[in-house]
Amino acid sequence: MNAPGAVLVALADPTRRQLLEKLVDVGLASATTLAERLPVSRQAVVKHLNVLEGAGLVSGERTGREVLYQVRSRTLDESARWMAELASTWDRRLNAIKRAAEE
Repeated sequence: MNAPGAVLVALADPTRRQLLEKLVDVGLASATTLAERLPVSRQAVVKHLNVLEGAGLVSGERTGREVLYQVRSRTLDESARWMAELASTWDRRLNAIKRAAEE
């Protein structure tokens, strides 16, 4: 799995989250197609896709003159599991503090 920090940094930007959502909707798309659906330039889309790709959230494959991108669900699933485990750990700690305070 990629470092959770890289995933969180990539997802911190609202434009990147929108790109990810668009890719989930369409399945496979070029930067040009994605730029048509967002209020940013194609160049900005490419930069954001590079960050998402670096975090392992999307992958791009050259097809002719275009690069087609798709979501890498495994990275999202692994990140979600990591966050769920973290939340569970905090819940256990908070419950232990609550029990101690009530005693």
